[in-house]
Amino acid sequence: MDTWLILVWLSGVLTCLSASNVTTVSSSAGVSALPSSARATTVAAPDQEEVTRSTEGASPSPPISLRPGTPTLGPGATPPPTHGATFSPSAPVNSTATTGPTGPTSPSPNATPLPEGDSSGTWAEPWEANSSTGATSTSGAFTTPGDTDSTERRDETPIIAVMVALSSLLVIVFIIIVLYMLRFKKYKQAGSHSNSFRLSNGRTDDMEPQSVPLLARSPSTNRKYPPLPVDRLEEEINRRMADDNKLFREEFNALPACPIQATCEAASKEENKEKNRYVNILPYDHSRVHLTPVEGVPDSDYINASFINGYQEKNKFIAAQGPKEETVNDFWRMIWEQNTATIVMVTNLKERKECKCAQYWPDQGCWTYGNIRVSVEDVTVLVDYTVRKFCIQQVGDVTNKKPQRLVTQFHFTSWPDFGVPFTPIGMLKFLKKVKTCNPQYAGAIVVHCSAGVGRTGTFVVIDAMLDMMATEKKVDVYGFVGRIRAQRCQMVQTDMQYVFIYQALLEHYLYGDTELEVTSLESHLQKIYTRVPGTSSNGLEEEFKKLTSIKIQNEKMRTGNLPANMKKNRVLQIIPYEFNRVIIPVKRGEENTDYVNASFIDGYRQKDSYIASQGPLQHTIEDFWRMIWEWKSCSIVMLTELEERGQEKCAQYWPCDNPMACGDITMELKKEDECESYTVRDLLVTNTRENKSRQVRQFHFHGWPEVGIPSDGKGMINIIAAVQKQQQQSGNHPITVHCSAGAGRTGTFCALSTVLERVKAEGILDVFQTVKSLRLQRPHMVQTLVGAPRLSGLPPGRQERARSQVRGIEPPPPPTPSGWGAGAGAPGGNSHRDGTPGHRQKRSVSWLAGGSTGTEPTKITWGAGEGLAGSRASSLGRGRTLTAERS
Repeated sequence: MDTWLILVWLSGVLTCLSASNVTTVSSSAGVSALPSSARATTVAAPDQEEVTRSTEGASPSPPISLRPGTPTLGPGATPPPTHGATFSPSAPVNSTATTGPTGPTSPSPNATPLPEGDSSGTWAEPWEANSSTGATSTSGAFTTPGDTDSTERRDETPIIAVMVALSSLLVIVFIIIVLYMLRFKKYKQAGSHSNSFRLSNGRTDDMEPQSVPLLARSPSTNRKYPPLPVDRLEEEINRRMADDNKLFREEFNALPACPIQATCEAASKEENKEKNRYVNILPYDHSRVHLTPVEGVPDSDYINASFINGYQEKNKFIAAQGPKEETVNDFWRMIWEQNTATIVMVTNLKERKECKCAQYWPDQGCWTYGNIRVSVEDVTVLVDYTVRKFCIQQVGDVTNKKPQRLVTQFHFTSWPDFGVPFTPIGMLKFLKKVKTCNPQYAGAIVVHCSAGVGRTGTFVVIDAMLDMMATEKKVDVYGFVGRIRAQRCQMVQTDMQYVFIYQALLEHYLYGDTELEVTSLESHLQKIYTRVPGTSSNGLEEEFKKLTSIKIQNEKMRTGNLPANMKKNRVLQIIPYEFNRVIIPVKRGEENTDYVNASFIDGYRQKDSYIASQGPLQHTIEDFWRMIWEWKSCSIVMLTELEERGQEKCAQYWPCDNPMACGDITMELKKEDECESYTVRDLLVTNTRENKSRQVRQFHFHGWPEVGIPSDGKGMINIIAAVQKQQQQSGNHPITVHCSAGAGRTGTFCALSTVLERVKAEGILDVFQTVKSLRLQRPHMVQTLVGAPRLSGLPPGRQERARSQVRGIEPPPPPTPSGWGAGAGAPGGNSHRDGTPGHRQKRSVSWLAGGSTGTEPTKITWGAGEGLAGSRASSLGRGRTLTAERS
């Protein structure tokens, strides 16, 4: 039975006992008249009725509102503590009187007493003072002038009443104390259980201990949002996302802002206020990170950072705010003192023109922050995140024998300025990389965004719930968020972040880890061609079924479905999504002229690496060339013939002998070369309005049969290598790829190119997630199952030949100062997707490129500058310098 119900029941029983032992009432007449000096106070009783309290000789008490079901407490009684709340009584609470069914009766001087024990009348509080005159007493039992009892009887009655009432109160207080102690003991046992977790992240004993025990991992099953078995995850997510995420919002809003009573005294000190980025995001005293004090500097032990527990690891993370300019030195002190080897950054330096985090690392070379020297060892830029490796060392040792440490920063760059990432695929890859690379011996992983609560909390919760999913086959997002909020306020800040956590968990549950070491490719091929037990299909077919189950979001194709643009689409089922469609400038005086059926597609290292386009129709050739000019695409890959099986697949959009004009754009064929499986055409493209010219190279692949797929992968690999070589010369602008509809063969080319690039860089391939990502960016990318085996690998008999061909592919080129990243108005300038002028962002990239023999790698690094890589990429910070080195 609920604790409060027990207390209410006991209180009622004891009150009735008190009334039956000390009260004499009348059922036919009123009680003796009360003195004129008596005053009445109205109190809202638990049953919502009003009763009259006699308060003679006492100061009036203010009305007290009691909730239904709340037990009445006597003077000095303390209510049991409630989770997450503080009880602060403002005035003593007195017991309330009870009335008969008809309410209080009016006094009568001629009242006739009822037999002893009748409880139908009214009674006064036993602690009220007696009158010293011959008037009727108001201290307990009521008498009439005709009462024959002696004065001794009147004197004994109030004493008995007081004793019974006090006994009742003492019993209630005792019960409350016992229940409180039982609850506290249960809480303490739960904390002790959590504190026994093994410290597998290598934290040392001399680090700051936690004064608050860990909360229990598994909450009561009676909770409104209990742990969720993974086999019900998809069903529950769909249910809670209905009606615009209504149930998810309710669940998120039910989270306690601060589950425990905590103080922020250190953060609130005047000396530390400037160290906080936001006045309302402060670390709790019990969980904050303590720095080693600097001699002579007051409060130098403070930094806005908190220890956060993982799934089964105490203090696995440190959640920190993004460093400010004045706290960068403290940040590196914390990294050194906590023996941290991994930093996770989940914000960009600037978002919406607002500074979110100071750049606390050097662009190149070596910088010193306080007494910590930081030097850049390597930088690798990928499409969703950047990896920076630093060597750090304490300075001040004249012998220069201080040990050096390697610290790796994983900077997630794909979190948008508003909301959450479009898909959790990038975050899951990022998190796996962090888990894999964090050394066993290292201290806590430092995670920060801007405030250190929203995106930081999202990352921490996904990590913990993936561990819980693997161990217990269930997830407890609600419970875990509540627990880490007891260590740092507002962890997981928005309902969108809360939903994103569930989406990431569902993504992992449905599709799992599909990455594959290239050395195990042959065994994997044998496995996927084996029939899956209990089905009539093999592993490859089952994988492709999952891909085809991805929902096409027709509601996000608004522009392509406008009546004015419908005729510009070759296939009505393949229309670009709004978020990544290619926008071209509006023609003066003409509406709906910014549309072309083409989509930006991300590559392995770079946002918007490709433009996936349909083959131009006769009346869209001008739009096609306006797109090529606007987005500075210098490489076109054509994967179809002009006509196949008697049907037009693409209009001829290039000239042969004579120049060709399309509006302000003219094209002239300068050179045409026939290769083994493709034709190379060099075109001079001129914008007559701007009076500028560029060279564009078209690669026309002839190796794709009208039905099926190429019989040999060699031709496709060769054309990919040729395109990458062209990109080295022209700069890393988008590669335009098209077939007929811009989906099937186009998707295969983009997927194969992306997979091979990752194989060269990491020795890892992930065909499933690569194709899945493409389908989320454009409908029906990689249309048929027969194309999938070529992406997973060639037949075993051609494995070695394929490997040698892959080794011969050139890596992506470094940008030239006059190319990618040039300022607005310069030849390398560029517009955002919304048509406004902007800059493509230079990227700082490191990759391993095998030579023609595939033996000695070359490390190439180039710098980055301000600007945007398309509208979806975010600035990585200040200007960088172009560098290159060999290893």
